[in-house]
Amino acid sequence: MSELIRAFLALDIDNETILKRVTGIQKLMLETGADLKTVKIQNVHVTIRFLGKIRHNMLDSICEEMKKVQFSPFNLKITGIGAFPSINYPRVVWAGITDGRDRIKKIFDQLEPLLCQLGFNSDKKGFKSHITIARVKTGKNKKQLSEFISKNAKYDFGNIEIEYLKLKKSDLTPNGPVYSTLRSICYN
Repeated sequence: MSELIRAFLALDIDNETILKRVTGIQKLMLETGADLKTVKIQNVHVTIRFLGKIRHNMLDSICEEMKKVQFSPFNLKITGIGAFPSINYPRVVWAGITDGRDRIKKIFDQLEPLLCQLGFNSDKKGFKSHITIARVKTGKNKKQLSEFISKNAKYDFGNIEIEYLKLKKSDLTPNGPVYSTLRSICYN
């Protein structure tokens, strides 16, 4: 039996300025005393579509479908922080996307039927463009965290040009997930 790979499609955020600002916001969030698990800086990305566990022999098929997606490089502006499911009940803290959000949605909309043709179930949650920066472990200091999120609702992380769609692997370890790129398609 072949090894199953936990996989997802993503846009990497590898701009040094943005990553420094993410680290800065994470440090300030931790100062609220909230019980958080921050996302490691090398793992910061925009998830386009979580695929779940796939067989190794599916990688080439997925890559072929990725090549069918049409987009030209575009600017992504990362602004503000918020929380899922809500600011009053934060479970996930995210950085928002303003400019480029519609372009990401078009990528998702192109990929969804292609992935369904490969046998993937349709994404019932739909697409919400965001960058996860922390997960809330308990309700400790929830009020302080909610206030911090409100105060930083318009924080400017910066801009990045997006040229690549990546098929990524997620290895779950006791120290958190480790992501690696399996395939990368350039749209330049």
